[in-house]
Amino acid sequence: MSEDSMKLDRRAALGLIGSGAALPGIGMAATQAAASFVHGVASGDPTQRGAILWTRVTPADPAQQAAIALRWHVAESAGGKPVESGTAQARPARDFTVKVEPRTLKAGHDYHYWFELADGTQSPVGRFRTLAKGTTADAVLAVVSCQLYPGGFFTAYDSIAALDRIDAVVHLGDYIYEYGADGYGAEIGQKIGRGLEPAHEIVTLADYRTRHAHYKGDRSLQAAHARAAFICVWDDHETANDSWIGGAENHQPATEGDWAKRKAAAMQAYFEWMPIRDPQGNDPWEAINRRFDFGDLATLLMVETRLLARSEQAGFKGETPGRSEVAAVLAERNRPDREMLGEPQRAWLEKELAASVKAGTPWQILGNQVVMARVNGPDLAKLFGAEKTAAMVATLEPSVRAQVELAQAGYRAGLPFNLDAWDGYPAARERLYQSIRRAGAHPLVLAGDSHAFWANQLADAQGNAIGVEFGTSSISSPSIGDMLPKMPIGDLLQQASPEVAFCDQRAKGYILLTLTREKATGDYIAMSTIYAPKAEARTLKRFSLPAGATRFDAT
Repeated sequence: MSEDSMKLDRRAALGLIGSGAALPGIGMAATQAAASFVHGVASGDPTQRGAILWTRVTPADPAQQAAIALRWHVAESAGGKPVESGTAQARPARDFTVKVEPRTLKAGHDYHYWFELADGTQSPVGRFRTLAKGTTADAVLAVVSCQLYPGGFFTAYDSIAALDRIDAVVHLGDYIYEYGADGYGAEIGQKIGRGLEPAHEIVTLADYRTRHAHYKGDRSLQAAHARAAFICVWDDHETANDSWIGGAENHQPATEGDWAKRKAAAMQAYFEWMPIRDPQGNDPWEAINRRFDFGDLATLLMVETRLLARSEQAGFKGETPGRSEVAAVLAERNRPDREMLGEPQRAWLEKELAASVKAGTPWQILGNQVVMARVNGPDLAKLFGAEKTAAMVATLEPSVRAQVELAQAGYRAGLPFNLDAWDGYPAARERLYQSIRRAGAHPLVLAGDSHAFWANQLADAQGNAIGVEFGTSSISSPSIGDMLPKMPIGDLLQQASPEVAFCDQRAKGYILLTLTREKATGDYIAMSTIYAPKAEARTLKRFSLPAGATRFDAT
C-alpha cells in the first residue's frame, strides 16, 4: 500500500469514527406528547463514577424535525429518589438517540436509571454497576458475540438478564448483520418468523439506522441491556462481512458505491445506537481503545481488529482456494508487513499491559474480536485413515463434499482453518506476542466471531507460553458445525491443534467469566434452543485458570 493510500485510508477511518459530535445545532427542543421509548434503555462503558446511559425516543410523527426534550435520573434502587439527574435532547440529526453520563456516583455500586419526557412518559428502568475502586475481591463478566436476527431467538440474553450478579457484558462484535432477508440465515428466519427490516442488504445511513432499530426492538436483547452495562467493540458485520481497512468481502463497489462512505454510514449509526462512549477528538484509535479497571483485580483492554489497520485477507471465510491457488495464498498470508492491530494500537496495548502488571493487578484481559490461537485445518486422512475418511465424506451432499475435499487439500498444504482470524496474520500475531512479553503479562484473551466455544492455550512461534483464550460461541449465528452436523468438527480441530484444549462448534450461548484473586473461571453456558423463544441454560464446560498460570484446569 502506498503512502498516499495510507493517508487516504486514515482520513476515511477518521470519517467513519464520526458519531455526530459536530453535527449542526438545532433550535429550542420541542415536546411530543405521543413520543415513546420503544427501543428500551441501555448503559455502557462504566467508570467509577458513572456510565454512558442510552435511549432512543420514537416520535409519533416519523417526519418530525424538532428535537425532543427529556430528563434522566439515576437512583440507588428502582423507583428510589434520584441521586443524580439531568436534561438532554433527542435530536433528529442523531436519529433521536440520546446518550448522557452521570459523573457523581459511588464506585462499585449498582444503580438504576430511567428517562422521562415532558408529558410524564417514562422509559423502562435500567440497571448498571459502576467500576470498583481499590481492593476488589471478585468480578463477573458475561462474554457475548454474533447475534444474527434471523438465525434464532436471543435466548442467551434472557439468561444473562436473569443473573443475580453481573458487573458488565463484554460484546465482541457482530451486534447486527448487514445481509438482506434472503441472505445469511434466511431459511431459519422464515421457519421461526424472524424477518428483517429493512428487507434488503443495508448500505446507506438510513439502512444501518433501521437495522439497529430492528435489533433493539428484540425484547430479550432489551432485557440484557437493561440488566447491565455493555462494553462493546465492532467486528465485521456492523459494516460488511470480512471487512478490512480498504474494503470487505461483502462490499461490491460497482453496485454498492464507495467503501469509505458505506463504512462512515455504518459507524455513524453504530455510535448513535450503541451505549458506547463517543469519540471526542480526531484520533480514530481513541474511540475504541479503552481501559476498564475492576478495582485492583482486573484490567480489561478493548482492541479493534477490523477497520483501522487490518490488511486484506489472504482468503475470505467460506472461500476455499483451488489447488493451484494455495501457494499464492500461503505466500500472501506469510508476508511480514501484513497488519491486524497496527502500530499505534499495539503500542497503546503494550503500554497499558505494562502499567497493569506494574500495579500488581492479577488479571490483564484483552477484549479481542477473532480467534487468536493457532488452529490447524484437520487432515482427516491423517486422523482417521483413508478408508474411514472416505466413508465419512461420502455421507455429505455432493456440493458440500466437493468443498470439503478441496479444503482437505489446502489443509495438507499448510493452510490454517480460518484465514480471517489471527491465523491469517502470523507476523502481526508475533509482533503482538512480543509486546505482551515486554509488558510482562500473561493475558486472558477473549474472542468471538467464530460461532463456536473455545478454550485455547496460546504460544508464540518458539513455543513459549503467552496466555490463554476464552472463545465464546454465538448468540444465534450458525457455525460450520451446524452446516456439517454429521462431522465432529470441534473434536477434529482439537485433535489437529496443540493450542486448542476444547472446541464446541454447535452450542449457542455465552461465557460467564468470574474473576477472583486466586483464579479465573469460565463457565461455558449453552442454551437448550435458539429456535423457540424460551430456553434453558446449562453449563456445557467449565475451565479454571490459577492466577499467573498459562494452562487451564478443566472441570
